[in-house]
Amino acid sequence: MLLNLSDVLSDRHQTINETVQLDMEEFQTRAGTYSIVQKDPVMITVSHMKKREYRIQAKSKICVLIPCDRCLEDVEQEIVLDVEKHVDLAQSDAELEEGFDESNYIDGYYLDVDKMLYNEILIGWPTKVLCREDCKGICNVCGQNLNKGTCDCEDTSLDPRMSVVRDLFKNFKEV
Repeated sequence: MLLNLSDVLSDRHQTINETVQLDMEEFQTRAGTYSIVQKDPVMITVSHMKKREYRIQAKSKICVLIPCDRCLEDVEQEIVLDVEKHVDLAQSDAELEEGFDESNYIDGYYLDVDKMLYNEILIGWPTKVLCREDCKGICNVCGQNLNKGTCDCEDTSLDPRMSVVRDLFKNFKEV
């Protein structure tokens, strides 16, 4: 979604308050493509601060389907977007001073809302996603989801180098 910034960039410096829809239907990264199942409208405020400095505020939330890290079942994960950017359009991204954000999502008189929020989604992406706290994962032999049932595979998760220690405990087991 492109938002016209001509009112705030003009000499009048009129503040923009808009509610726009996020055009993004899926979130793509090198790790994969994730479906966005629910998205709230994005409330954006763009205001002039001084000279060519502007403040951009955006609020929204989305719900993304992300596979569980243990069993690979899809989990709905809510990501809250609360963005506040301080940009200086007089300088390029390479010349930015401390306290200013990059402005690669502003092209001329237009703000690319999807590009700005993509970066924020990436920053807010969860590091670990579980379908539930006690998720048992999948069998590493047959691939059975252990939350839905058991399998008849032999437990090979023990390190074969520890077989000597395991045999010691078997032979000297106390009753």
